[in-house]
Amino acid sequence: MDQKHPETGCWRRGPLAELATAAAALLVMIVAAGTANTFAAQACKPTPPDMEGPFYTPEAPLRESTGSGLVIRGRLLGTPDCKSLPGGRIEWWQADRQGRYDDAHRGSQIAGADGTYRFSTDFPGVYPGRPPHIHIKAFAPGHRPLTTQLYLRGGETEAAFDIVLVPVR
Repeated sequence: MDQKHPETGCWRRGPLAELATAAAALLVMIVAAGTANTFAAQACKPTPPDMEGPFYTPEAPLRESTGSGLVIRGRLLGTPDCKSLPGGRIEWWQADRQGRYDDAHRGSQIAGADGTYRFSTDFPGVYPGRPPHIHIKAFAPGHRPLTTQLYLRGGETEAAFDIVLVPVR
């Protein structure tokens, strides 16, 4: 049973919770030690979709920066084998530092030969009722388009965000 320390107010995990955590870690190691295909399948899960919201405008301009102070980088990949998707398009849009959406914080890029992308932007301001986030939409030939969001904790200067698309069937 978890317990709260009377002086610090911090939670301490009880012995059963610690045992469960250790058992889960052991299970993860056993599964990871299995075949390479099993590990690859687990590592290559599609990126979950998320809300597009009311501020998306198609065909954002190609650019490497929509501000400064925060660098977003990642790879555009496809299931089931996590191969890079060179030439795919990534679009992003976000609120400015004051929490307002504007065209200055919309951009897009074409993924490089190894599927990579990188852009700099401002840290998104507080948008009422939402944590700091950046909307991302990804497209690649032979794959379903994806709209998702990158959620930030606050204070980051760099974030890595791989985007995994699902093939069209």
